[in-house]
Amino acid sequence: MNGTLALAKAEIARIRRNRRYLIFTVGLPVALYLIFAKQVKSSATVYGIPFAAEYMVAMATFGAVSSAFQGNAIRIAQERKDGWIRQLRLTSLPSYAYVVAKILASMVISIPSIAIVLLLGRFYGNVSLPTWEWLVIAIAIWFGTLIFAALAVAIGYRIDPNSAQPVSMLVFMLFTILGGIWFPLSGGLQTIGKLTPTYAVVHITTTVIQNGTVVWSYVGGVLIWLAIFAGLATMAVRATAETV
Repeated sequence: MNGTLALAKAEIARIRRNRRYLIFTVGLPVALYLIFAKQVKSSATVYGIPFAAEYMVAMATFGAVSSAFQGNAIRIAQERKDGWIRQLRLTSLPSYAYVVAKILASMVISIPSIAIVLLLGRFYGNVSLPTWEWLVIAIAIWFGTLIFAALAVAIGYRIDPNSAQPVSMLVFMLFTILGGIWFPLSGGLQTIGKLTPTYAVVHITTTVIQNGTVVWSYVGGVLIWLAIFAGLATMAVRATAETV
């Protein structure tokens, strides 16, 4: 386990030096919130809550999902091609160490983007909530990173590096659009969006803000998607066990 944690620590250090990570997972959601949070009238509501609050959870989710998914899928595909995973298998590390380290690193590096956007919501967007609601919101969004970290493993193990970037970008855009992160959904698009994990994560948070309660059907949806993506990741790793 110590080796796995050391590998995760090294991965975190590498990502922290990556400007792409800083720009897209921290800088972009923060900039968007600063630009748009006060461009809409304070009386405007989305999904029954103030726009500043809804946009806060949307941007926090965007940053968290981006940090867990986009870079990881591409990086895993490249490291698989370069033989890095094969080299690790020649060491004394357990077979699961590489995947666990990637997921742990994703969980850690998503924290800054979530924390900064939520702090902006409180002190810039004037979003005022009970302490327990802030905690539920942060945990729900943070747990969402685990779902997409698992999906990143599945894509990274199955797809070559040249295809990993466009595939991961397409999947990312579909989940963010259909999850209602970029704009509120209605009609048929909302009907489709309700089936996505991003929609479930966003609406766990918005219903907590609106009603002060957790809608467990959304929590169930998140857990189902986690099981699906974890299953895909497991199958991908096993299918390529002899080739990487």
